[in-house]
Amino acid sequence: MKMAVESAPTLKTMSKQIIELAAVLLLAAAVTASGIWVTDAKHRARQLFVELEELNREQDRLQIDWGRLQIEQSTWATHPRIESLARERLRLTNPADEQLVVVEPPR
Repeated sequence: MKMAVESAPTLKTMSKQIIELAAVLLLAAAVTASGIWVTDAKHRARQLFVELEELNREQDRLQIDWGRLQIEQSTWATHPRIESLARERLRLTNPADEQLVVVEPPR
């Protein structure tokens, strides 16, 4: 009967195993880092999207306010309103014909 002789691992096989283990650990670290980076990128994208939506709502609100202000300005600046304020508050009237002076441009 032949007895199986177990041979001690050689230096060559041990260094190969160490290299393989180091490669596996390096790949595991790379996958973990990649996962963390992807998670962080998604989180930042969600935060930026929320901020974008808030800014869009504010822009809509400001557009509505701007429209209201334009309507208000056009209402306050109408000729009949200005004329009635001039008559009521400042007591302005149309001048009589004898008060009119026509100025002709120099020739």
